[in-house]
Formats: sequence, C-alpha cells, structure tokens
Amino acid sequence: MKFILTFILLDITSGAAPAADDHSLLSATTENYIGYAAIAATLLLLIIVMLVLLRTFKVLTQIILKSQGYTNAQIEAEMNPPKPEKVKKPKGEVWNKLLSLKPISEEKNLLLEHDFDGIQELDNPTPKWFMVLFYGSIAFAVCYLLIYHVFNLAPLQYDEYKNEMAQAAIEKQAYLSKAANKVDENTIKLTTDLAVLADGQSIFKERCAPCHGDHAQGVIGPNLTDDYWLHGGKIKQVFTTIKYGVAAKGMPTWENQLTPKQIADVANYVKSLHGSNPANPKAPQGDKETDSDIQKPIKKGLAAATN
Repeated sequence: MKFILTFILLDITSGAAPAADDHSLLSATTENYIGYAAIAATLLLLIIVMLVLLRTFKVLTQIILKSQGYTNAQIEAEMNPPKPEKVKKPKGEVWNKLLSLKPISEEKNLLLEHDFDGIQELDNPTPKWFMVLFYGSIAFAVCYLLIYHVFNLAPLQYDEYKNEMAQAAIEKQAYLSKAANKVDENTIKLTTDLAVLADGQSIFKERCAPCHGDHAQGVIGPNLTDDYWLHGGKIKQVFTTIKYGVAAKGMPTWENQLTPKQIADVANYVKSLHGSNPANPKAPQGDKETDSDIQKPIKKGLAAATN
C-alpha cells in the first residue's frame, strides 16, 4: 500500500508540474489534460485493485473456515452477521426528556408517603426550563417597569408613536420639497393653495416689487393685474418669463436665484392678482388676452389669507 500511495503522489506531482521541455509538440493545456487523465486512470486502477483484494480476502476467509469444519450456513453467518434490531423508543419519551416530564407509568414511584383525605401528592418538581422562563419573566417585568415608568429612559408606545409621526412629517416635507423643485415650465399647474400663494407673495414683495410695485401695479416693469401681457399671461408663460427673464426689456433671469418651487409660487401669486385693480396702475402694455386659466377662488383665498 505504501508503494502504491507513493506512486500516486509522484504521478500527481509530475502531472501537475509544468513541462520543462520548451520544445514539446504539445501545448501546456494539452499536457495538463494528459496529466489529469493519468491521475484519474491511476485512481480508478487503485479502486479496482482494492475491490479485487477485498474479494480475495473474502474467498480466503471462506476457504479457511471451511478447512476448520464450518458448514456453509455457519460460514454465511460469520461473513454476514445479522444486524441488531433497533429498539424503538416510546413516542412520548423524547418529548418527556425535552420538557423534563415524568411518564405516567412512573407515577407510583413518585408518590409521597403522607396523604390527606385519601389524596396523595407526587414528588414531581416543576421543570427547570419552566422555572427559568418564570423568573426570566419577572426580571423582564422589573426592568421594563424601571426603564419605562420609573426612570423614563425610553419612550412609551404613545410617545414613540408621536416621535415616529414627527419624523415621518419631516421626511414627508423633505420629499415634497424635492418633488416641488422638479416643476418646470411644462409641468406647472395653477393652484388655489393658500400656502403657495402666501410664499409667492413674500418672494414677490422681496424680489419683484421694486420693478412691478407692491401690488403689481407696475413701476419700471409692466402692470401684472390687467388683461395685457407682453410675453403671455398663461401660467406656463408667466413661469417661463420669471425663470429665463427678458434681457432686452431689463427683466433678469431668476433661474439661478430662486428654486423651481419658488418660481412656481411667484407665478401663481401673479396669476392671483388678475383683476385686483390696484391704485395708480401703469398703462397697459402688450396684447390683450382672455385670461382663461385664472380661477376666482384664488383671488378670494388670497384675500382671506392676507386679511
């Protein structure tokens, strides 16, 4: 056996090693495949040899036993001894061991000597696992009481709910602000939201009033409350004018100074001023348009919000 194992190791080493002869007609990959095939053939040959040896030992054993006077039945019994039958455990034995329970058949051995009124007591203590759970529950209850009700180290369910709702409101606001900033001249919609109009009003008074007046009556820039528009009076057109400006007329571009949402708020606020008739309005400029996308609730809502 030692000779065979040594031969296999040498064969594996020689098969795995790269070819030393650079002038070989075979490629390195082909030589590796030949080496692997030689290793597989050697292992197969080893298995065949071991099977032949095993069969030889069996035959020799039968010949020796026969020479000692054994019958064919005795030789068969010696060569193939019967397997011991497995003793099947009662169905509830495993369960009883896991739960540290005693079977009913052993109750007679667990009876205590004393009795009362014909009633006898079993010496069957509570399982350890149950006692661990019991005392663990007590320890958990004490810790819970101290943490949540005595030292207030953690919020109760209602407080935790309020905290999560507040966090959700913050995340919702952040999401809405991001979504609002995705608006452009193609997606802007006319709105009656009082919060939008109020934000637009504050931005208008800060950025637009110097040219258009506090009430959009027109100063350097045109009057924004009448029916006349230089660059279109639809909500999308107003948004475009604010965003890109009109360099030829002195209207600056606000694209880099205001967010898309702020521009949309200002545009909606400007639309809400239509027909407000401010004092000392500037003379009409541009073309008269039918303001079909204005909505009366906007004007009423804004008036209610500013009063």
